[in-house]
Amino acid sequence: MHPGFIKMDSVINYTNCPICGATAIREALTAKDYTVSGNSFSIWECASCTLRFTQQVPDEAHIGPFYKADSYISHTNTSKGLVNRLYKMVRNITLRSKRKLLQTTTNRTTGQLLEIGAGTGTFAAFMKKSGWQVIGLEPDPGARQVAKEQNGIALLDTSELFDLPQEHFDVITMWHVLEHVHRLQDYMAQLKKLLKPGGVLLVAVPNYTSFDAQLYGRFWAAYDVPRHLYHFSPASMRTLLKNHDLRLDSLRPMWFDSFYVSMLSEKYKNGKASLMKGFINGLRSNLKAGKGNHSRCSSLIYVIRP
Repeated sequence: MHPGFIKMDSVINYTNCPICGATAIREALTAKDYTVSGNSFSIWECASCTLRFTQQVPDEAHIGPFYKADSYISHTNTSKGLVNRLYKMVRNITLRSKRKLLQTTTNRTTGQLLEIGAGTGTFAAFMKKSGWQVIGLEPDPGARQVAKEQNGIALLDTSELFDLPQEHFDVITMWHVLEHVHRLQDYMAQLKKLLKPGGVLLVAVPNYTSFDAQLYGRFWAAYDVPRHLYHFSPASMRTLLKNHDLRLDSLRPMWFDSFYVSMLSEKYKNGKASLMKGFINGLRSNLKAGKGNHSRCSSLIYVIRP
């Protein structure tokens, strides 16, 4: 157990920052779980590295029920609701852009790929068809079943991570996964061991310093409490990487995320969807993050090397 929290009745309460260990932490805001429980959770911020993190979250053994919702698209592949249908349409574009990113950052058109948090296996199956040797890990048995039935790919349980061969993978991907990981420090150490010399780690996470996050505040959908344990800023990610002797090569924006997140945030804030207003605010966020200021994008891909 990381020394930064105390376990009480299967709930985690941080007494210092889970990244840098600083004790200068304070409450920043309270956000509601709009997906499953309707409960509110306190989000705290570290004054040293600027990480935000959710307090009083269920521990790893008890978080599962908070993922049980038909609307949780990464686990169910649902098309329920207009926003989720739009998400799936855009996903076909992002699959190709992710493949291109893998190719450009590794200078390879095939190789050994590990995807952690593979969900229903859409990306893993896509890359396998593209000629890559793929291992996909996913903790949710329901999502693994959907991956097998709908995408024809067999995913392993995430518990297999620490049994994989070292220095084996050309690229490891975590698409909106690191913010869910309870054993953050253990994971980072293991990821470094699994990469080949010259390999690449691609980590995509929401960015709470973005314009849309500032605009929506406690209604910002990407807080997604309590499933999102951590809420990264670029500064806090750099601190995490430095602690594990990993190098940040570059930041890549995820332009579509601001639209999806803003549309959901509109629903959370006003009680009903407003696709037009969400689209406009997503566009405003991207414009704020343009012209060389990509670190303000709603979601970021961190290109990381050993």
